Amino acid sequence: MTFASHIFRHSKQLRSVPRQDHATLVRWFTHSSRPISSKGDDMSKLRQIKNENICRCKSCSGSMTSTPMLTRGYRAVNPTKVSNGFAKAEVTSFNGMVVSRGISCSDVQLKRSFSTSGLPPHQELGMPSLSPTMTEGNIARWLKKEGDQVAPGEVLCEVETDKATVEMECMEEGYLAKIIHGDGAKEIKVGEVIAITVEEKDDIEKFKDYKPQSSDGATPQDSQPSTPAKEEVVEKPSTAPEPKAAKPSTAPPTDRVFASPLARKLAEDNNVSLSSIKGTGPEGSIVKADIEEYLASGKKELSAAPSKTDQATVSAINYTDIPNSQIRKVTASRLLLSKQTIPHYYLTVDTCVDKLTKLRADLNLLQEASGGKKISINDLVIKAAALALRKVPQCNSSWTNDYIRQFHEVHINVAVQTDNGLFVPVIRNADKKGLSTISEDVKNLAKKARENSLKPADYEGGTFTVSNLGGPFGIKQFCAIINPPQAGILAVGSAERRVIPGSGVGEFNFASYMSVTLSCDHRVIDGAIGAEWLKAFKGYIENPETMLL
Repeated sequence: MTFASHIFRHSKQLRSVPRQDHATLVRWFTHSSRPISSKGDDMSKLRQIKNENICRCKSCSGSMTSTPMLTRGYRAVNPTKVSNGFAKAEVTSFNGMVVSRGISCSDVQLKRSFSTSGLPPHQELGMPSLSPTMTEGNIARWLKKEGDQVAPGEVLCEVETDKATVEMECMEEGYLAKIIHGDGAKEIKVGEVIAITVEEKDDIEKFKDYKPQSSDGATPQDSQPSTPAKEEVVEKPSTAPEPKAAKPSTAPPTDRVFASPLARKLAEDNNVSLSSIKGTGPEGSIVKADIEEYLASGKKELSAAPSKTDQATVSAINYTDIPNSQIRKVTASRLLLSKQTIPHYYLTVDTCVDKLTKLRADLNLLQEASGGKKISINDLVIKAAALALRKVPQCNSSWTNDYIRQFHEVHINVAVQTDNGLFVPVIRNADKKGLSTISEDVKNLAKKARENSLKPADYEGGTFTVSNLGGPFGIKQFCAIINPPQAGILAVGSAERRVIPGSGVGEFNFASYMSVTLSCDHRVIDGAIGAEWLKAFKGYIENPETMLL
């Protein structure tokens, strides 16, 4: 009865409400104690709330408040809304260089935080992603100390990526309050907080014992699933003895033993009888895991003794463990992927370089007279390879699962060996540059590679690679591994003097020949296309005047 009277009373009040104010009825029904506000009041409040939450930058149409600081050289991707109306995003490198530009919601790299523990406003600087293959980085050194004032354009620290050392700069004035990872910090994941900045100098002391929220928030979550994990560990040993106890109870000798081919091979190699093992595969068949479990359970006691002898043998050998640098790790993973997934085949040809060496000598005389740098054989090889790629563009391509991408520009990577590992800086538009320009670019990039100061723009975007072990090391001929995602690499050997037949009977001459080997991705470059490219390359080497046309 009470409910019916309540509805009846409200229905009378609804009749008295003007029709244009029906938008306010929801608020009126949910908070019956509040008076009905006018339409103008509601619209003004909505407009006020909207103005407080909408970003005012031109490039954003969302309802987030922009963060006013960005480390130069990075571009924010996938911005997501977080507490306090601020945004954070994953970052990718932007040409490996520091860029000063306006801030919008889509450009946020750092997060302005307001801690619930009473800390003042601050910003967390995360480890940036400076190359497509970078997942972690190292802090080479900090150029600013805790408490130092920072200004736009000043370098905060040097970050060692998987390919080079890049300077990290600041774009806003403030103070470096806390360094989370100091000099020499290794294997810092991309996005992990490395430092804290504040706007006021008096706030620096408040961050003396500061720890990033990510590490604090992870501990309670990790502690909860720890207990069931322990229960699983306890349960596994209880079930493990069951098959071990059942091992002696084998099937009758007359019954056939079902086992996978891999299990049979593993059993034969270790002299294990299949009849002594109970299978856990389909319909009781023996699988590889059953053999491995049997070997592990039967040789636990025997494995301890050999380990001591092995340790004694290793301790008697003098050795030094050299830590792998980031560039070596990346090079190893990329070359392993290349050799495992790219169908390589190799084409080798000998080229006469007598005219090439004569042209080089003549050009160097002109270079000395004009004060320019000397031109090397490798510079001429790069030019010839670039022109051959322009003549046979099918080799200037890369493979994808859906299509073959053929490049319209020729960018040649040049392999450079350094103490830190192998670098492949790129000579852009090598087909359009003169020999003196190519020579200068190669020398400058090789110097930067040895100093470990290459930027991502110096080694990314190549379409073909040249590796020369003949001139510096005297290697006669070798086969290089393709640098993915490219489809070819040219391995250049040394030039050697040979005896060749003369024009007449019994006559002979001398000539210098250089062996080159083209490694091709057979998915992109067929054998005939690779041979056509080598024919064009040989024509430029043996008639170098045509490169100047």
